Formats: sequence, C-alpha cells, structure tokens
Amino acid sequence: MGALVTLDLPDDSPMLGLPWIITFGPLGDADEWEPVVCGPYERLHALALAEAVVAEEQLMAVVEPLLPALSPDEIRSEIAAAQIAAADDTAHIEQADLYGDFEDVIDDELEAAAEADERTGPPAAPSEAELRAGFQRIAKLLAEKGR
Repeated sequence: MGALVTLDLPDDSPMLGLPWIITFGPLGDADEWEPVVCGPYERLHALALAEAVVAEEQLMAVVEPLLPALSPDEIRSEIAAAQIAAADDTAHIEQADLYGDFEDVIDDELEAAAEADERTGPPAAPSEAELRAGFQRIAKLLAEKGR
C-alpha cells in the first residue's frame, strides 16, 4: 500500500471548487523515476483515483488544487502567499515549547482514528462517464474564470 497526501481544508474553503491534479511518484528513495502528473479532476474524483492507485501500489500520490492564473502578477501573488505561509509555519515551529504543540496531539489522534477505520479497501474509482462529466464542469469553470 502506498501513501496519499492532500490538503486538509475546511468545508467552506474556496479551494475545494478548483480543479485538482494528482502527482504520482516513488514512495521511497530506492526508486528513481519522473513523477507522473494527472488531471485536472474535481477534488473527489482526484482523491478516489489516487486512493485506488496507491491501494495496490507502493507509490506516493499528492492530490492538490490547480490554481488557474490569468497573469504573471496573479502567479506572483500566489507565490508570495505561499512564502508568507511557509514563514508563518517556521515561526510556529520555532515557538513550540519543549513538550511539543497541542496540534501535534490532534494530528496523532487523527492518524490513530484513520488506522482504526475498518474500510476494507479504497472507495470505488469514478467511472469514465463521471470523469468526463467532471472534465466538462472544470472546462466551464476555467472558461468563466476572471469574468
């Protein structure tokens, strides 16, 4: 079984409505090959496809939103926001006390709950028809961006 990595977003995040991509790569350092990027998909389709693949393969799948930018300035703004967030994360880690951070305990509890989940396997991957319908919705979303 492989690993799936994605963002943990609140239910009202505007990022949930964006197109999502999946990057598949080697799980360990022993394998070296170029990652494979697939998408765009709707978020739930991307998650289901990634889970279906990593359930049977020793791979890492990263599911992340695709930010459709319309100008270099918009891209620069996204880069600046990511840099600020990274600096905030670094400051938060540096300020953690000797015994760790309370959020670390919550993460451990969530991981334990996920391990205790008694699903027998990954959810069913979306059908080709479901994916094609999702592609049409994404195309409409991208065409309407910036209007």
